[in-house]
Amino acid sequence: MDISVTSFKQQEKKSQCCFDNISLPYKLDGMTISIPLAADDETRKAEAMRLKAIFQDRKRNDPTLTQDKIADLCEWSGQSVVSQYLNGRIPLNISALIKFANVLGFSLDEVSPRLAAIAEMPRLRNSQEHKKTSASTDWEMHPIEVWDDDTPLGPDEVELPFFKEVELSAGKGSEVMLETNGRKLRFGKRTLKRKSIDPAAAGCVPVTGNSMEPVLPDGSTVGVDTANTTIQDGKMYAIDHDGQLRVKLLYRLPGSGLRLRSYNTDEHPDERYDGGYVEQHIRVIGKVFWYSVML
Repeated sequence: MDISVTSFKQQEKKSQCCFDNISLPYKLDGMTISIPLAADDETRKAEAMRLKAIFQDRKRNDPTLTQDKIADLCEWSGQSVVSQYLNGRIPLNISALIKFANVLGFSLDEVSPRLAAIAEMPRLRNSQEHKKTSASTDWEMHPIEVWDDDTPLGPDEVELPFFKEVELSAGKGSEVMLETNGRKLRFGKRTLKRKSIDPAAAGCVPVTGNSMEPVLPDGSTVGVDTANTTIQDGKMYAIDHDGQLRVKLLYRLPGSGLRLRSYNTDEHPDERYDGGYVEQHIRVIGKVFWYSVML
């Protein structure tokens, strides 16, 4: 029976187990190679166990890292999806593994060497995509498409600017502001809309130092919703602290005070500031709605 790529996707929605004995063929230098789309039960169980162990380790360092939070960050329907991946009831696929890796901060091969090997290959493209009547399932290897600042935006893309620390003149200190002519990061419009983020009120912040490790290593990037500055205890925010750009977990204190918390509490203990200090020295830029980690 000939199974098209479209039918693969339709069957995946109905029953993940239909992939158990199916491979995707593609051509490389005239040679057809098969990549397994799913693992056997033993491999699937081992991958789920490794993923669950990483999640439990991260949760020990960050008690706020719940399955609900992971589902929200991965844009899944709810906690049950995360639970089923962690317990092996839904087999891991490349897309899900990459999302888990971005949220929990691990390399793909720590959980699934087989999926990591596939993910490292250049993007697969159907060699017959313009031949509507063709039933071929042969695929060709093509280079990954890249973009830079000169690449036109797609119809479903927007660019978010970065915040930066700026030294003011005449000894007036420094201030955090947007780079109006600087770096930008691309986001899908639908992704932002799903989170109720107005692109005009959003920006990106680079994370420096080790205070937010292991969740946000040095060099990470976070997306910030500047329209959301109302503090919810334990949520992550970007702040302008006397001209220093910082990303912290915030907690309210009596009298409009604030407690700033880092993930790396061993080296960076909590900071507490009263309301008077906060009013003069700390400005909440916005709530973090997204982050990306470079491994």
